[in-house]
Parts: sequence; structure tokens; C-alpha cells
Amino acid sequence: MAEERKKKKKKVSEGAPDWLLTYGDMTTLLLTFFIMMFTTAEIDGSELRMILAAFQGLGTMRGGNTLQEGKLAELGNTIMSLPSMEQGRALDKARKRAKALFEMAQKTQKLRVKEDERGLIISLAGDLFFDVGSSDVNIEETRDVLQNLAKLFNDPDLSDPLTKFRIEGHTDSIPTDPGDEFFSNWELSTARATNVLHYLVQYGVDEKKFQVAGFADTVPYSMDESTAEQRALNRRVDIVVLTSGHL
Repeated sequence: MAEERKKKKKKVSEGAPDWLLTYGDMTTLLLTFFIMMFTTAEIDGSELRMILAAFQGLGTMRGGNTLQEGKLAELGNTIMSLPSMEQGRALDKARKRAKALFEMAQKTQKLRVKEDERGLIISLAGDLFFDVGSSDVNIEETRDVLQNLAKLFNDPDLSDPLTKFRIEGHTDSIPTDPGDEFFSNWELSTARATNVLHYLVQYGVDEKKFQVAGFADTVPYSMDESTAEQRALNRRVDIVVLTSGHL
């Protein structure tokens, strides 16, 4: 009887179970994907879009586009957020670069660097850059700041065509004399922003990447203008490295 039972025992299959093969393939794909993502710092934007489009079909979704030479016919909605992701990296690098370039200028209160929903903001002290009621840049006092700004905007990390800059002029609430050069604070704020751009262009920036706007006293830094110091905070020129939602 014992011999018959031994003969009836099923033969145990050798090697790994079948499910482990599928699991190994999936793990290899994931490893390859994360290695690719880790090395994308060396890939330009167009190549990265092609790679991500090819991975569109992983999982239960339909397949993505095949990698091939030339421009993809369609990128798909799944990678529409890629410009924002790339720009986020650019803003982070711009923040670090600005901190290094303007460390001394911030200590001397020639400018301030901050961020809000629009992007990275570099605020130039209006009283230092301009005389009261004038749009002429005090270039002897501010040349070093403007040259460093040009270095920042020419940085390769900000060379993506999607990266845009906006120069915004602001004033306090004290009106101009209509009989003088500027009829109102609207003209004064716009002229100051434009003149800052002119100097940046002289120092080598691409003016096509810039926008210029004048806001007069409608966007104050300080809501309280009861002191000269608070009014001075509102007389400023902001240069904004714009996020994708504010281009």
C-alpha cells in the first residue's frame, strides 16, 4: 500500500512559480522607469516629452506613442502638465541662483526676493532706482543689480521658451502733477518698468521673453501709507519669473 501511495503522489514542478515571472517583468519595468526619471536632468524638454508619451500605456490603459525620430504627432492629455513640472524645476533653480547673486543687494535693501502664486518675484527698491516723480534709472547706484539680473535671466536653467518674465511698475497713492512729465501714476509706473527693461536689454537679455506692465498704486506692498517708509515700500518695480498659469 505504501508503494502505491508513493506512485500516486503528484510530481512537484521545479523552478520558480509562474506568477513570479510576471512579477519580475513588472519590477524590471518599474526600475527602468525610475532610472530614466532620475537621469532626465540631462534630457531636453522635447526628448522628455517623447519618453513620457511612450510610457502612457503602462497598466490597464491603452498603449502610448512609439518612440521615433522626429516630432510626435500627438502628446496626449496625460502629459499636459509637463510644462508646469519643468517650470517648477526652473523656478527652484532661479530661486537658488537669485539668492547667490543678490545676497549683498538684499542686505543693503536694494531689492527683495520672494515668491507668490505668480512665481519668483524680485522687487527693486523704487527710491533707490528712481528719483521722486522720475522714470530715469539711477544707473550709477544700481548698475550692479541690473547686471546681475541680466545674468539671472540669461541663465541656461531659464532658457526654456516657456519661461517668461514680467516687469511691473508700482507707485504710492500720492498723485503726480498732471502738468509735469507724467499725467498720472499709470504713466509713471509703466515708464519705470519700461526703462528697467531697456537697461536689461543693453546687458544682453532677450526682450521677447519679457512683458511690461504699470499698476500705479493699485497693488500696494503696504496697505498703510501713513509713513514715508511705508509709501517707499509701495514705490517699487517687481520683476516676476512667471509660472505657467500667469504667462
